[in-house]
Amino acid sequence: MLAVAAFAMAALVSALIAFAADLLIESRSAAMVRSRILAEGLTWVEVQPDGLQIHLIGTAPNEAARYRVVNLTGSIIESSRIRDKLEVAPAKTVEAPRFSVEMLRNDDGIQLIGLLPEGAERDLLASDAQALTPEIPLSDMLETAGYAAPAGWDKAFAYGVAALKLLPRSKISVAADHVDVTAIAASDNEKRLFEAELTRIKPEGIAIKVDISAPRPVLTPFTLRFVKDAEGARFDACSADSEKARTRILAAAQAAGVDGRANCTIGLGVPTPSWAEAVEAGIRAIDALGAGTITFSDADVTLLAAEGVSQAAFDRVVGELQTALPAVFSLDATPPKPGSGVAQGPAEFTAVLAPETGKVELRGRLTDEMQRAAVDSFARARFGSSKVYVATRFDPDLPDGWPVRVLAALEALAQLDNGAILVRADTVEVTGVSGSQGAKARISQILSGKLGKGKTFKVNVRYDKALDPIASIPTPEECVQDVDAVLSKQKITFTPGSAELDASAGSVMSALASALKGCAAIRIEIAGHTDSQGSDQGNLSLSQARAEAVLLALQGRQVDVSGMVAKGYGETVPIADNGSEAGREANRRIEFTLVSAAAKPAASPQDATAVAEAAPVDDDRPSVAPQEMTLRPKARPKDLK
Repeated sequence: MLAVAAFAMAALVSALIAFAADLLIESRSAAMVRSRILAEGLTWVEVQPDGLQIHLIGTAPNEAARYRVVNLTGSIIESSRIRDKLEVAPAKTVEAPRFSVEMLRNDDGIQLIGLLPEGAERDLLASDAQALTPEIPLSDMLETAGYAAPAGWDKAFAYGVAALKLLPRSKISVAADHVDVTAIAASDNEKRLFEAELTRIKPEGIAIKVDISAPRPVLTPFTLRFVKDAEGARFDACSADSEKARTRILAAAQAAGVDGRANCTIGLGVPTPSWAEAVEAGIRAIDALGAGTITFSDADVTLLAAEGVSQAAFDRVVGELQTALPAVFSLDATPPKPGSGVAQGPAEFTAVLAPETGKVELRGRLTDEMQRAAVDSFARARFGSSKVYVATRFDPDLPDGWPVRVLAALEALAQLDNGAILVRADTVEVTGVSGSQGAKARISQILSGKLGKGKTFKVNVRYDKALDPIASIPTPEECVQDVDAVLSKQKITFTPGSAELDASAGSVMSALASALKGCAAIRIEIAGHTDSQGSDQGNLSLSQARAEAVLLALQGRQVDVSGMVAKGYGETVPIADNGSEAGREANRRIEFTLVSAAAKPAASPQDATAVAEAAPVDDDRPSVAPQEMTLRPKARPKDLK
């Protein structure tokens, strides 16, 4: 019995030792495999021991990764002990590349860069681009990929090609969901035409960004002419050297009685940074006289009082104007003439430009054959060699400067679609019709520059919208003026303490949408302002939300808002005292401001716009006028040969 018991005990001990050995081998094998796999960075594998077997569980990213795990495990334990339970992730479909193309066009030719879908688009684009500049080799760096075009690509690509053909100096970037157009126009009128055409062909569902700049024109001479008579106050010509100067000049004109919109060209060539200051003083002088004309031609100022102005008033106003003008300006003031009419001299030259045929008939007196040849050649160069009829006679006793006056008048006539000129010893008169809003200003520049200081001329030119190819395209300034007119009648209001437009705001939003519908995409800041009640951060957030609510309301009314931005100023720009309810009501407002590259928000209550008025952008670019006064040379003695 003892022997049997001893044998049984030995068997039990052997079994226990064998079981312990299995557990030790199992745990050590699993630990070694797990350590090696983790060391290789294969974190997606789970190692599970089962007796002497090792189970590999997980999802491999590809077949190669699965095979690698099995091989690594086989290098540690026998292959017969490995149980491969790994799965392999399904292969992903290869995504199509992002198609885009960039087109650059300037005087040196055209460059094409980008990746296009495989097809006829590449050859068609290259052919169209080469046709635009046939004398300059095309720089073609286009590639294609064998994938279908993404949604929206065809419309965006067609718009980009159309923009390339339209804009001679441009950079156009095309993607399936958007097109960016950057270009330079030769003039402000060309810029407006480009913007109108790009807006007209704009495809639906594609984000379009258009940025077209135009250089400022050089105005020679730098001319402004302000008239106040029985027909009212108006500009025959208006020039300014900056946005800030234009704002000051137009404000002075409105105070003197100018109604509606007034055009004032911003250009280069101003003789002094004090231009706006001098013009303001001149306009105030004409307003004080009640009737008259003041002309600025560079630094020469000519004031002509109208009939009926008393000598005492004339002396007083001219004395005040002489004191107010900066030192660089020279004033020539002419008192009112007695009597009811202008003296008529016997010497006269006329020219009539027919409205339908464009033919010009020249009649009257010229000094000699040489002047007639000069006038005839000048007229044929301006109006066409087959459209000039000359029927003049010679008069050697004509006043000094007669040839210059005749040629200046003909140059002025060339600015009209139809009209007439009358040249006399004491005046030059231009009458007619033009399809250009700047014709009157240009004529005033010509006559002021050619006739000389203190010379009298009259410009009676009517603008005909039917002859203007860009009359239907409002300028950004006109768009903002229309918005101001709407806001002057009704304020945009919100539910108290929220950014929700109240019921009464529906009519003003519809009126604003109508005012902006005809405008191309222009850069406008919609500014939100609050009173001082509440926290600073809360007011800032509320003003931002209200400005964005107005932007969304305009977008919902089909207004192109791609150039608009909403910005909240909170309580930082008050225009009234927050201590009263009326002041707080005035401070709770929405303002529309035209944005330029150098635009800055108002910095103080004095600079802030009124509730119903959007302040013109303050262009703080420095004037290019000379900073020092230029001394005039002394007159040459008449008896010096």
